[in-house]
Amino acid sequence: MANRILFDHQRRKADNSDDASFYSQPRIVHHLDSAFRRKLTSLYKDRIPKNSIILDLMSSWTSHLPEDILYKKVIGHGLNLEELKQNKRLDSFWVQDLNRNQKLPLEDSSIDTCLMVAAWQYLQEPENIAEEIKRVMKPNGQIIISFSNRAFWQKSPEIWINSNDMERLNYIAAILIAQGWKSPENIIEKTSQKGILGLIGKEGDPFFSVISRK
Repeated sequence: MANRILFDHQRRKADNSDDASFYSQPRIVHHLDSAFRRKLTSLYKDRIPKNSIILDLMSSWTSHLPEDILYKKVIGHGLNLEELKQNKRLDSFWVQDLNRNQKLPLEDSSIDTCLMVAAWQYLQEPENIAEEIKRVMKPNGQIIISFSNRAFWQKSPEIWINSNDMERLNYIAAILIAQGWKSPENIIEKTSQKGILGLIGKEGDPFFSVISRK
């Protein structure tokens, strides 16, 4: 049984319509800018061993993994089948609404690394998800939760909307630690645009990542 952290009101969303309906139309677009995506891919290249079995949870048409590295297996999950079909990095995938059912159809201790990108901000039962990911994670396996300051705000629970960036990092850490994960590492970085925009100081989407191990 997961250790509950949030109050009921912190789980509420402005739009309580069915999530599967909201995500029913494929969105083959980038929700985060190129500066953020470059930083994310670089982080994955540094932190994920080549022989890893990866779970890309709440994925879409791209997994942001470095193109020059082949992993042992990449398993995807999401809410839109067409987006998952277009993701060339996925060896297998399934569709599931994690706000309705948090049980993952994966074996115990079967995953090396779990990725979540612009995803945690939509969870209404994060305690159950953190516990389930820990169940399927191999000993010393890692979770990498990355996000910026963008979201479909009507689909984000109150805990996310009413928090600033540091509070969001602390919130994720509190959930993970309560479910038995090790004390997380936080990565907080500004990003900059390429080319002339970068030269004149144009910043990209801010980059935040929480990394913890089982």
